[in-house]
Amino acid sequence: MTFHTVWKGLSIAVVLLVSACAMNPVTGNREFAFMSEAQEIAIGREADMQIQQAMGVYESSALQEYVEDLGNQLAMVSHRPDLPWQFTVVDSPAVNAFALPGGFIYLTRGIMAYLGDEAELAGVLGHEIGHVTARHAVQAYTRATGAQLGLVLGGIFIPPMQSNPYGLPGVMDAAGSGLGLLLLKFGREDEIQADRLGAEYAARGSWHPEGVVDMLSTLGRISDVSDRSGVPNWLSTHPEPEARISEVGATVVKLLEMTNSDDLRVDRSGYLDRIKGLQFGDNPEDGIVRASEFLHAPLRFGFEFPEGWDVQNNETDVIIKQPGQEMYIQLSLAETMQGSSLREIAERDMYTAGYTTELANRTKINGLDAYLGSYRRYADNVGQIMAQVAHIRHDRNLFVIGGFGPVEAFTRVERDVNSTIRSFRPLTQEEVDGIVPNEIALYIAREGDTWQQISDQGNGSIVKATTLAIMNGYPVNEQPRPGDRLKIVVSGM
Repeated sequence: MTFHTVWKGLSIAVVLLVSACAMNPVTGNREFAFMSEAQEIAIGREADMQIQQAMGVYESSALQEYVEDLGNQLAMVSHRPDLPWQFTVVDSPAVNAFALPGGFIYLTRGIMAYLGDEAELAGVLGHEIGHVTARHAVQAYTRATGAQLGLVLGGIFIPPMQSNPYGLPGVMDAAGSGLGLLLLKFGREDEIQADRLGAEYAARGSWHPEGVVDMLSTLGRISDVSDRSGVPNWLSTHPEPEARISEVGATVVKLLEMTNSDDLRVDRSGYLDRIKGLQFGDNPEDGIVRASEFLHAPLRFGFEFPEGWDVQNNETDVIIKQPGQEMYIQLSLAETMQGSSLREIAERDMYTAGYTTELANRTKINGLDAYLGSYRRYADNVGQIMAQVAHIRHDRNLFVIGGFGPVEAFTRVERDVNSTIRSFRPLTQEEVDGIVPNEIALYIAREGDTWQQISDQGNGSIVKATTLAIMNGYPVNEQPRPGDRLKIVVSGM
């Protein structure tokens, strides 16, 4: 590059730098951002189409209208009421909420199940509105595109890792990514400011600002009982909630000093009525967990897994992890090769993944043709990895199901891995017809009730007792109070 070219490039950069300064609507300070408000809205609108296509909009017009109405009330009292605000409940079981530039706000149906009242909903929406009004979303996109002046929204889904210590795509990244959404990540100061703005907007809209604190407390309890293998998406895109509770608490105290708290809405009863029947957990079209069994109606298969292991149902595979251990079970579809035998396909797959065969044979698993093998490979920073993997033909598909882990961890659970593999089975038409979504129902706690007793009612433990406690705003070591109106999870009809 010549000196003239370098100087020309620097001149253009200076012009861009000067023109890219804009006033922050919240602070009034001038700041650097490669995005005008018109560009901000255009980028958000384009991304919105992709998010709705990728995640789906939750099919409940009543719930969508409720969230949209509440969100718009908050937006009108925010620092940027003139943005084309849009509020959408997306069809994801993950516990998350996020914002795009331009005023596009999303809540998952998963987070709706964990909120305890309308004030908490206002707190979540206000928090995400705050990210937009303070231009955090713009700043994050500017950072993300600093090396390339453009936004590649085609990468909204994180692609599977092509190499990892276990050799197969998805094993490492799926453990903590949930849906794998590449959502904007904000720094601690941005999150604290969004918490404060959320409380401020809630109070302006006549909701109790304590809802922000309660929401953060619930998310903190989710963190407390979550291994990093199963952390809900909120925690992958937001700093730890506990550290922010005291920060926003001071803001809430000041707001309440200026407001008559008797005039502020909480409305637990109304909120619970709104979410009664809300789908909870995975969509049966994508596969669903029943106790310690994974069932997939469209592909007509099921298999059992070790009790207490964490399940992550991803777009292309299912990852099951032993809590506290680097031990995984994975199920995915394999690429078939016309004219190739099960043995040839299995050998190709495992060789490509870096494994050597120790013992492998053709077999039958619940009447299905299968090739079952024991494999080994070495990985840096892990050492020897053992795997037991079966390639199984079922209908027109070829499934791969296996367990992977360091030798010591694998040896301890080898029997569980083998049982999981050999539990893979076709589903009958009656079983397929019986697979319906789990949903939220309401229950009045009685004297002597425990979370475990409530969890065991009906069709068995659809969710853990600790999950029920957290969903209802309780510490996991406290039992429900008699007379409390509680959210429970039941099989849908």
